[in-house]
Amino acid sequence: MSLASDHAVETPSGTSVEQTEIAGRSLTQIAWTRLRRDKVAMTSLGLVLLVIFLAAAAPVVTRIVGVHPTDFYPKTVSDAGGLPIGKWGGISLDHPLGVEPSTGYDIFARLLYGSRISLLIAFSGTLITLVLGVTVGIIAGYSRGFLDTTLGRLMDIILAFPLLLILLALSAPLAQRLEALGLSPDASRVAFIILVLSFFGWPYLARIVRGQVLSLREREFVESAVSMGAGTSRILFREILPNLWAPILVYATLLLPTYIAAEASLSFLGVGLLPPTPSWGAMLAESVRYFTVLPSFLFIPGMYLFIVVLCFNLLGDAVRDALDPRAGRS
Repeated sequence: MSLASDHAVETPSGTSVEQTEIAGRSLTQIAWTRLRRDKVAMTSLGLVLLVIFLAAAAPVVTRIVGVHPTDFYPKTVSDAGGLPIGKWGGISLDHPLGVEPSTGYDIFARLLYGSRISLLIAFSGTLITLVLGVTVGIIAGYSRGFLDTTLGRLMDIILAFPLLLILLALSAPLAQRLEALGLSPDASRVAFIILVLSFFGWPYLARIVRGQVLSLREREFVESAVSMGAGTSRILFREILPNLWAPILVYATLLLPTYIAAEASLSFLGVGLLPPTPSWGAMLAESVRYFTVLPSFLFIPGMYLFIVVLCFNLLGDAVRDALDPRAGRS
């Protein structure tokens, strides 16, 4: 008997039975399958990618529209009171989202350029937080003993500091120190916010990672690596770390909107970027003065910030559910 297919096998009775290939799926494939089935998650992912694209392409987009975040458009505001001319804050074809009162800055351009600052701070701060938190958490959870106790007390001390008060108190002196190193005023403010948020944010992740490592270090594959004479660095970063990507990724997706909102809050309180540099928080702070006569000035940047933070949070929740091994699989 000749085989008609590579998947056909001959049984002792002479009949041919078709073989069924069973392909295993990795955790990444399973998680991506779950995410694709979640309409809320995919919508949030699409909006997040759109915001990132608009932020990266802000110079090109604003050039096409014909606006700039720091250009003054005197014909768009009235001489008496400085309010925008026209309905809904001066919304028109030339200014899709209107203009700011008094200054006449284009709101659309300032939102796009403000998102560049917010996303830069959020992604940079999250990256530094992940590096510090994961490294310290793995070392503390695996070492135990004196080193674990010392790192644990260090986390407790850092977490005991009131973050908001530290940011308000150290904003001016640290920004001046960074300017003395050769950074521009705006760059020094951005660097200050990133460093402070990262320094006070990593202990939360380190505690999560430490708890996971305490469980993983007792697993058979770690004991096998130890018995085979593997070094500590190999055990930590080649054996244990790959099993921590799920909680790390979930924490990162939830940390990004936290840092975005933190930057907006700091700019709202006056310790963020200096005007006329566009910032979501600075726009919200300025809009409070005109809320009774021009509510759209508060509504537009406020809703944009709300949607961005909400999409990041929804995406983070979806990633957490997709990576949950206890979730049902179909």
